[in-house]
Amino acid sequence: MANKKYTHELNSWIEGEQLAARAINIIHRLWTEYSVELVLFRRILVDEGIVEILAHHNYASQISQTELSIQDTLPIIEGVAALPLCPSTIDVGRLALEWRAQQQESSKTELDAFLKSRLSGHLKPGTTCSTESRDVVLYGFGRIGRLLARILLARGGAGDALRLRAVVCRGKLDMYKRANLLKRDSVHGLIHGHVEIREQEEAIVVNGHYIQFISAGSPESVDYEQYDIHNALVIDNTGIWRTREALGKHLEAHGVERVLLTAPGKEDIPNIVYGVNTEGWDKGEKIFSAASCTTNAIAPPLKVLNDNFGIVSGHIETVHAYTNDQNLLDNYHKKQRRGRSAPLNMVLTETGAATAAAKAMPELAGKMTSNAVRVPTPNVSLAILSMELEREVPREEINDVLRQASLSGPLASQIDYTRDEDVVSSDMIGNHHPAIVDSLATKVHGQHVVVYVWYDNEYGYSTQATRVARVISGVERPRYY
Repeated sequence: MANKKYTHELNSWIEGEQLAARAINIIHRLWTEYSVELVLFRRILVDEGIVEILAHHNYASQISQTELSIQDTLPIIEGVAALPLCPSTIDVGRLALEWRAQQQESSKTELDAFLKSRLSGHLKPGTTCSTESRDVVLYGFGRIGRLLARILLARGGAGDALRLRAVVCRGKLDMYKRANLLKRDSVHGLIHGHVEIREQEEAIVVNGHYIQFISAGSPESVDYEQYDIHNALVIDNTGIWRTREALGKHLEAHGVERVLLTAPGKEDIPNIVYGVNTEGWDKGEKIFSAASCTTNAIAPPLKVLNDNFGIVSGHIETVHAYTNDQNLLDNYHKKQRRGRSAPLNMVLTETGAATAAAKAMPELAGKMTSNAVRVPTPNVSLAILSMELEREVPREEINDVLRQASLSGPLASQIDYTRDEDVVSSDMIGNHHPAIVDSLATKVHGQHVVVYVWYDNEYGYSTQATRVARVISGVERPRYY
């Protein structure tokens, strides 16, 4: 009997591997030839291996509370590949569950007709089809700049949408050091791809993407057009210039169309949290901010909770990994307490996350306060949302609303959800969601609710910034989540 169980499990696994291998070929072709990105409940399937594909199906079964295997999704993947699709992002997990429900209602429906109906807005020819591209320049190449480069290169598809064309550094262009910092990262590991250094050209080539490096002392001094870069989006990740006047210097450079700041913008600069306040900005605006990592972490779950239950008041406490802004050892710092050694101390400090969240969601203005503790970990942070709701809500209902928001809808790419009882901060490294709800930690007492939200304050935030970049550049792909 034991031998039969062993053989059965092994054969089932091998069959899954064979089907996953078939799926990988299709997924790769859709991405590289047509810029069609397939995901499984927000787990990106592009460039994933066999074991990862099968692991994503296991996650999908847990999060959807429905058994979902590669046997269920492969026919969907094959059917999608047969359609004349625009550049899109398509959740095959959602399609598989919807197809199963459709079959229960009527077994006469053909899969091809079902997919054409569901993906009608993604088919050629159509008004949503776009193969436009936008040149992107990274101004700065620190922690966020290098992660932005990794994400832009990985999401290049068939070469449309955002194309990383150049990196501007304010210091010396030591190409070997710059390339090695991109290639290797102590937190995020090796880059997924091949990095070739063109020292004489002051450039690097990553997976076929030619990236020019430029040294400049000021934003307005660069002539990008001499590098055949036109109407570019400059993503300023230095954090030095945060006012409209200072960031406006980028627009004086030849070849620049718009500017995106990867820090909270001051004055009247639109602070956009993708998925929360993506719409409604002035189409004539040239300068934008992707807000802060913490704002991107708290705004999505706050919006879900406020929309469903109403938030009377609340406090946000962030347990935040230390950053380059702090000191390795005690030294002078213009801000209180941050001068003390980051790897040796928990450092109580301030955060403007509550105010920034209220800018993205005016309905929360005056209702939230916030504070922060910097802790001796290099990455991944935790936001503790302590709120008074308009009515008493069972813990199960709070969690289920957040789980459903993570499965489908406008915030599905912003909210991840876990019910793993052994999860810790390092498990979140590389998660591309800005907010990961730890459902087992949720506390409820009457109308008082506490929700714990993890976030990779480097990678998750950088992913959000690239999403904002696509929107303000007019190259956002239609999504079926």
